Amino acid sequence: MFDLIVIGAGPGGYVAAIRAAQLGLKVACVEGRGSLGGTCLNVGCIPSKALLTSSGKYAELSHLAAHGIAVEGASLDLGAMMARKDKVVGDLTKGIAFLFKKNGVELLEGWATIPAAGQVKVGDTIHETKSILIATGSEPTPLPGVEIDETDVLSSTGALALDAVPEHLVVIGAGVIGLELGQVWARLGAKVTVVEYLDRILPGIDGEIAKLAQRALSKRGLKFQLGRAVKAVEAGQSGLSVTVERVGKDTVDTIEADKVLVAIGRRPVTRGLGLEALGVEINERGFIPVDGSFQSSVPGIYAIGDCVPGPMLAHKAEEDGVACVEGLAGLQGHVDYNTVPGVVYTDPEVASVGATEEALKDAGTDYISGKFTFMANSRARSTGETDGAVKVLASPDGVLLGAHICGAHGGDLIAELVLAMAKGATLTDVAASCHAHPSMAEAVKEACLDALGRAIHA
Repeated sequence: MFDLIVIGAGPGGYVAAIRAAQLGLKVACVEGRGSLGGTCLNVGCIPSKALLTSSGKYAELSHLAAHGIAVEGASLDLGAMMARKDKVVGDLTKGIAFLFKKNGVELLEGWATIPAAGQVKVGDTIHETKSILIATGSEPTPLPGVEIDETDVLSSTGALALDAVPEHLVVIGAGVIGLELGQVWARLGAKVTVVEYLDRILPGIDGEIAKLAQRALSKRGLKFQLGRAVKAVEAGQSGLSVTVERVGKDTVDTIEADKVLVAIGRRPVTRGLGLEALGVEINERGFIPVDGSFQSSVPGIYAIGDCVPGPMLAHKAEEDGVACVEGLAGLQGHVDYNTVPGVVYTDPEVASVGATEEALKDAGTDYISGKFTFMANSRARSTGETDGAVKVLASPDGVLLGAHICGAHGGDLIAELVLAMAKGATLTDVAASCHAHPSMAEAVKEACLDALGRAIHA
C-alpha cells in the first residue's frame, strides 16, 4: 500500500513525488514514456533551449566583425548539434532517476489507468494507494483539417528532430513555441514565415513589450503574417502549399514551404486514465477542475500542472506539485499564481510576471508605469544587446502589479521582480536597492525610478 501514487514523471510529477518522499510518504511514480522528465525534458523546454543556445552561437559568428573578430570557414554540423541536444536530455533524465533512488521513490514503468479511487493499474498489476496525483501533462493542440505527420507537417516534437535545415519553414502560431523554434531554424539558415490568427504576436504578453519583441525578431530574420487564418496545408510535387485567409476579409493567399510547424498551443492529456467512469469532472477544454488542495471532484484523486486550469508552465507544475503533497502531509502548501513568471527564450528574451497594462485597463484599475530601454543601459551597449526595455506597472502608492521585459537575459532579470511582487515590495524598495554597474539589472532599477518620476539615465 502506497501513501501516494503520482501518474506522470514530468516536472510536476517527479518534483511532487520527491517532495512527498522527503515528507515521509511512501511514494510511487508511474511513467510510460520510457524516460523520465515528461514533455518538458524530453521534447520541450530542455531540447528547445539546447538548440536555441547552439543556434545562437552559430548566428553570432556573423556579427563578430563589429568586435574586431574575423571568422572564416565556419560550417554547420547539424548532426553534432542534435547529438549535443540529445546528450543534454539524456543526462538530465538520468539525473531524475538518481533522485528517485536517493529519495526512495519507486518507479512504476508503464501506462496507468485508475480502476477505482485508491487503485492504479500499471500493466497487469493493480497498486493500492491512499491518494492518486494526476500529473500527465499536455500535448500539442491539433489544427482542424491539418494532419501532423512529423515528416513534413510538424509538431514541436518533429521540429526538434529535423535532420536537415528547411529551405522555407512556415510556423503556424506566434506563441512561445512557434517563435522559439522558428528562431532556431532561422538562425541555421531557413527562411521562416510565422502565420498568426491574431493581429499581434505573443497573446497574453503585455502589448507594448510584444511589439518590441516583434520588431527585434523581424530584424533577426523572422517574417510575420498576422491576422491570417490557415485554411489548409496540402502536399504538392514541389513541397507544401499553405492556404491562408486574411481575418475579416475575403482575401486568400498561398504560401509555398517545404516544412510546416503547427504551434497553436497545447491541451491537457487527461484521456485514457478512466476518469470519466470514476466520475471525475473534466471541463470542456479537457482540464480537471480542482479545489484549493488540488483535489478533483472525486475524493483522493488530485491533479496538478497542465492537467488543471492555469498557466501551462513547467515551473508552475512544480509549484502545484509541492503545494499539493505538502497539503497531503499536513502542511500548508500554497501557490501564488499572480507571481508565476513566463519566459520566451528567443533573442531577445521576453519575460513577464503579474498583470499586463491591457488587463489593468480592462479592470479599471488605477496604476502608474515606468519603462527603461536597454539602449540607454551601459552593459547592453557594451555587449551590443540593446533591443527592448523593462516595463513596470504599480498601484498609485507604488506596490508592484506587473513587470515585463523584452531584452537579453530577460528570463533572469525577471526573478528580481517576481521576488519583489511575492513579498509585496514597492517601486521604492527596488529602486533603493543597489544594483551593480555596469549590469543589465540596472534597467530594472531605472524602470522603477521612471515610474516614480525620477529616472536618472532616461
